[in-house]
Amino acid sequence: MSKVVAAAVMRGTQSVFKQAESILNKAIEEKSESTKVGFPETAFYFPMANALLAEEVKTLGDAKKILEHARTLLPRELPQDKVWLPYLGDVLDSGIATLLCEEIIMALRYLSGEEPQADCNGFFSDTVLRSLGLQLVDGRMPGFAAILGAAPDNKTAVEIVRQLQERSILIFAGSSSNGRSIIDQLKEENVAMGWDNYIVPYGRDTLSAIYPLNWAIRSTLTFGGLKAGQAQKCLLYCKERVFAFGLALGPLDDIKYATGAGAIAMGFPVIADTDIPEIRPTGVAGYEALVKEKDHSKIVPVGIEIRGIKIKVSKIPIPVLYGAAFEGERVRREQVYVEFGSKFSASFEFLRMKDSDKIEDDKVELIGPDIEAVEKQSKRIMPLGIVVEVAGRKMQKDFEPILERQIHRYINGAMGVMHIGQRDMNWIRISKETAAKGFKLKHLAVIIRAKILEEYGAIVDKVQTKIYTKEEDVEKFSKVANDSYNERDERLGGMTDESVEVFYSCALCQSFAPNHVCIVTPERLGLCGGYSWLDTKASFEILPSGPNQPIEKGQCLDEKSGIYKNVNEFIYQKSNKSVESVSMYSFINSPQTSCGCFECIVAIMPEANGVIVVNRDYTGMTPIGMTFTTLAGSVGGGVQTPGFLGVGKLYLISKKFISAEGGLRRVVWMPKELKEALGEKLKKRCEAEIDAGFYEKIADETQATTSEQLLEVLNKASHPALTLPPLM
Repeated sequence: MSKVVAAAVMRGTQSVFKQAESILNKAIEEKSESTKVGFPETAFYFPMANALLAEEVKTLGDAKKILEHARTLLPRELPQDKVWLPYLGDVLDSGIATLLCEEIIMALRYLSGEEPQADCNGFFSDTVLRSLGLQLVDGRMPGFAAILGAAPDNKTAVEIVRQLQERSILIFAGSSSNGRSIIDQLKEENVAMGWDNYIVPYGRDTLSAIYPLNWAIRSTLTFGGLKAGQAQKCLLYCKERVFAFGLALGPLDDIKYATGAGAIAMGFPVIADTDIPEIRPTGVAGYEALVKEKDHSKIVPVGIEIRGIKIKVSKIPIPVLYGAAFEGERVRREQVYVEFGSKFSASFEFLRMKDSDKIEDDKVELIGPDIEAVEKQSKRIMPLGIVVEVAGRKMQKDFEPILERQIHRYINGAMGVMHIGQRDMNWIRISKETAAKGFKLKHLAVIIRAKILEEYGAIVDKVQTKIYTKEEDVEKFSKVANDSYNERDERLGGMTDESVEVFYSCALCQSFAPNHVCIVTPERLGLCGGYSWLDTKASFEILPSGPNQPIEKGQCLDEKSGIYKNVNEFIYQKSNKSVESVSMYSFINSPQTSCGCFECIVAIMPEANGVIVVNRDYTGMTPIGMTFTTLAGSVGGGVQTPGFLGVGKLYLISKKFISAEGGLRRVVWMPKELKEALGEKLKKRCEAEIDAGFYEKIADETQATTSEQLLEVLNKASHPALTLPPLM
């Protein structure tokens, strides 16, 4: 351990501690110890203190306890020039003390209205963490990089960020060097930032780097099933399962060294672009802990290598960058070169299987003009029809909608190309910048083929594409596509759990929640909302040793609850022998476990003899006195919690939705946004299962946010849950 690094870390820790002590004492003096303090939209109070110390900081008085604990971690003395000591322990303790103090400072800034800073996200909510859960586990987002400081120039800043985006690394950008922040460099170059673009500005000073580290530590409690206060296990979880690293750009001051020590204690290495002493021995961080790389063209690959992140880079022959980081990119009206679909023109996309001898692999036909035709038009609008034809020995007709649904994600991966919707309700925009780089309609076909063969190569051998841009052709083939859409819907709508002999497991989330396994059936999709029974079936065909495995239902032990002998045996083994029995249709009797990336939570409300359903985007209070984030704290992590269940929102309109307890009749409340999102599908389900008026009997937050208010609404509406057999 370098004395230079150790001394800098310890000085930085002392500086941050003094700031925290001063600010906290002043706040207590001006307000009182009972003054409430905390971060917005989280159930984890001060997340670092909660995870490591099991403390629930709700007031300024509670924060004093955290400060006093940090005091015990301060170094006894700074390294001496003539005395050699093993400094690593003191350095790591100092790093943790720094993080605890930074958490106090930033929470007090929220209290005084100083956070979030201009153009910065500030604290990252629990909702965002959970909403990205699926991308974290399925490989689309293989890791995180926190950037501290500023690049030597704007061009270098953009190049570093583009390298990370192309590899689908989520970027937390912030801090400053020499009065400059990479946030401002990216703004000056008109680089779009935000969660959708995988670039999240957290703050312009180093203290705000606690935000991405808070994000990391919460994953241990959200997905890992760990309990507050299990400090060693939480730090090991971060080291082994949260693939993050730091990029320190520009000169390092003492506070950056101290914050970096905290990151290293969590298992996250730091790569700097200046001539610093290195910490190469492995152990605490799993890999090298502090490394220098002055060549900015190499700094991203070095960070990925040192952290051990496994990257899949799709080298697709198109004239713009390609990666999952561009999936959420928006092409604004003033940026549009050409657009297709939505309310502007006829447009559709359609995928169908054909015999192998009818397909010429890699063939692309453009029937009609290309995008430059809009330069002669008053409006930059064109009709568009995309017909993708595939062949493969293992391809099945049931897989057509699965592959077709991926077109949305595939096209969105191209920088400067926006895709919304599917089927004949799609909307595509291509930006002026992308068109100027030579992007043509044929490149849509190039992307689709490359990605289908990459992801579905086990079932697809050939792909050819026809692109239509003449109005009469688009209208003609749109009718053919619509006939197929309708036929598919009828075929798939008739599938039931009883009509199949095999269910499928989904263990994708075990990388974050080791004891959790989803059981996916025709009438119950995965709790993340991303995987249906057909999706898991196709996944098994593609990768027989992958996360989706078939389970023969076998002997039924409880028909009402949907408990099967073979499913129980499978779950017991795959949950590390932590779960002995699960039911398909009950939320009280052996409910399925949850990882943390569920779309909704079903929660019992005994006084109403029913359940509420709350989606993760709803931030308000529910009638059971808990927000979504509070509820989620006791539902995730691979544990069974009778009376509570994580689900995909479309499960709410399934015939099998908590059917063991009476199904949809038990639903007494859900947020208005969720109710409207389910819309006509929910209304039809209500009418089929109960009656046409039941939809209106489900209350929302505009009618009730307390149990007393809700009971009054339910009694007036004569809600059927009130007359059903008691849940408890």
